[in-house]
Amino acid sequence: MNHLRTLPRRQLLALFATTLLSLPMTASAQGKLEEVTYLLPAPGTLPAFGPWMLAQAKGYYAAEGLDVKFVTGRGGVDVAKQVGAGNAVIGGALGDTSIIARGQGVPVKTVAVLGSGSMMQLVTHKDEKIESPRELKGKTITVIAYTDTTYYALLGMLSKVGLTKNDVNIQAAGPAGVWQQFAAKKASGMAAVPDWTVTATEAGAKVDILPSDVYFKSMAQGILASDDTIAKNPQLVQKLVRATLKGMKDIMTDPKAASIAYAAHVPAHKGKEANIQQVFEMYNKYVYAGQKVPGQMDEARLSDLQKFYVSNGVVQSAAPLKDLYTNQFTQAR
Repeated sequence: MNHLRTLPRRQLLALFATTLLSLPMTASAQGKLEEVTYLLPAPGTLPAFGPWMLAQAKGYYAAEGLDVKFVTGRGGVDVAKQVGAGNAVIGGALGDTSIIARGQGVPVKTVAVLGSGSMMQLVTHKDEKIESPRELKGKTITVIAYTDTTYYALLGMLSKVGLTKNDVNIQAAGPAGVWQQFAAKKASGMAAVPDWTVTATEAGAKVDILPSDVYFKSMAQGILASDDTIAKNPQLVQKLVRATLKGMKDIMTDPKAASIAYAAHVPAHKGKEANIQQVFEMYNKYVYAGQKVPGQMDEARLSDLQKFYVSNGVVQSAAPLKDLYTNQFTQAR
């Protein structure tokens, strides 16, 4: 190494720089993935969260430099409260959950909506030949909970045919009971997401589906972020929205391939690819389809929903629409 002492200082520095560039990059030099806690309103193993699981399985989050950890909350409104309090930077709920959250003083916005359709469909027994929610008067309908947004969507459907919650027997049965009681014919209808509809048919139920959109335009799943995170870390929100929407697009493009990738990633569904494909196809038909810009909020639809919530006492007063959502992360992709 003595010959290095005779080299001019500039040549010596250049030699060291060349040597460093030739060395393999370490993990720290490459940059570690940023850990992010993503709060979901129900267990991530539900096929409803297919876009999120596919984004994780296919490395879409990792490509954005993120290591996403999914944690289960206690429903959409609870997720909104936790996100608003800063306990998680991002969360999942329905697109209109921000209306209820703002009504309770929680500073969150919907930053993306996964589809132009309604998450909830009113499912009935085929042999009962129910062609309108009006024909459910006096009958039993199951819902997951009285505080869930799908319950409010059911009330919205009933209101469009002149019925109230007092005209039917609505039973809060939980995430399993909602379809089990229906499949056992203890209820004439259920306020269902596609997951439960497929499960009920596998249990032997023959069903008809009354699309919520025909009567009451509730919303699909949404992504929520706090005002604080949107203001201080918009790049993070953008990355999460972009990656999740890629997962949704995979389901829309090829539900069969998506179901295979999903089942391989979620061990609880291994060997159930055909079932998952059915669920994904229902999401494509009733929920995901029809959005001109993937992820973008329909302000007029949100406005109508807020009016319904106010008139039914779910929230006390209307918030400015721009406080409820932003499309900045679906436009800049």
